[in-house]
Amino acid sequence: MKNLLCLLLLAITGLAYSQNKNEFSLHGKTKDIPDGTVFLVGDFLQDKIIDSVKVMNNSFILKTRLPDYPYSIYLLRDSSTSKTVWAENTKMTFDATKSAFEDAVITGSATDALAIQLRDKQRVLKSYEEKVALEVEFIKNNPNSILSAHNLSIMASVFGREKSAALFEKFSAKNKQSQYGEKIKAFLSLDIPETPKTGEKYVDFTMADQNGIAHKLSEFEGKVILLEFWASWCVPCRKANPELIKTYDRFKNLGFEIVAVSLDEKKEHWSDAIKKDGLPWKHLSDLKGRNNLAALTYSVNSIPDNVLIDKNGVILASSVRNNERLNTLLADALASTGKRTQTADIKIKTPMVWQDENGKVLSREEGQRMMESNQYTPHVDTEKNIMVLKKAR
Repeated sequence: MKNLLCLLLLAITGLAYSQNKNEFSLHGKTKDIPDGTVFLVGDFLQDKIIDSVKVMNNSFILKTRLPDYPYSIYLLRDSSTSKTVWAENTKMTFDATKSAFEDAVITGSATDALAIQLRDKQRVLKSYEEKVALEVEFIKNNPNSILSAHNLSIMASVFGREKSAALFEKFSAKNKQSQYGEKIKAFLSLDIPETPKTGEKYVDFTMADQNGIAHKLSEFEGKVILLEFWASWCVPCRKANPELIKTYDRFKNLGFEIVAVSLDEKKEHWSDAIKKDGLPWKHLSDLKGRNNLAALTYSVNSIPDNVLIDKNGVILASSVRNNERLNTLLADALASTGKRTQTADIKIKTPMVWQDENGKVLSREEGQRMMESNQYTPHVDTEKNIMVLKKAR
């Protein structure tokens, strides 16, 4: 009987452990947060909200179940403020009493600490090339960390197939079998054309719209095309949409079209975002998330991002995030089409004359290189048909 009781006790203990081993808890402190404020808890991999927690007296205790550890989640304070947390099955704390919410101090997670160390090293680097090299070195030196699998799943298209395959080969079995590992394997198996550069012809692709109808990018050749990469879950993308709508309305009758490619994985999220934001242009997606074929083809590793293509199919610029710069490029590109508009605020004559702030006339290529350096601000005089590039102060 005594042995039977012992076995029963062990069984109960084991059951309790199996029920709680995936339960995650996070003790948080905030400042200036009204009582009753609810933070939403999001799951990056599942692309959805999985839980919520209420703040009282600038404190909260989040308890939720996660499928594995370490696991990446985020706390959403509002539509534009969030904090990413690498959750581990340990005692963890969140402290935003002396910082902004998005800069809260996280303790108890070795993976989160590693992510912060990498971020801090990246912040002091000036060039994109240096940041990419640091990322490669980090992944190479940490093949057993889930953070390396996560980062490689995002950066593989930037590193290229050969380098990504070499990094992936050194991963632990757990990393290779993780969902991030599956994304990397999917990338390595793709037949991706070489990324076209500014001044080269665009690369065509076929993809379905939100109604399931297939379209080719080449259907829009003859127009100036903004190939816009976004997703329903991308907060900066959604915040930029109102200004992009203004640009579209301004130029759409001049031979301009936006072809938006979404990096969503769930059709309903994608379709709902299109309707909610009132986006009137063409939408395409293969619903493969970051392994979207068009995004990989154009080496998109973060969104929002875009590629501007002229009426002859030649790439004019990429990563045009400044709306004034985009409008300037469009005015110049569309002027060369010889089309006219009745819109009062656009007067299109001959192609614009590009000048620096000292009055020196620039070739179009010189002007584009100056703008792509992000060191100059364009100023357009539509009456004189001149675009002046002034040194950013």
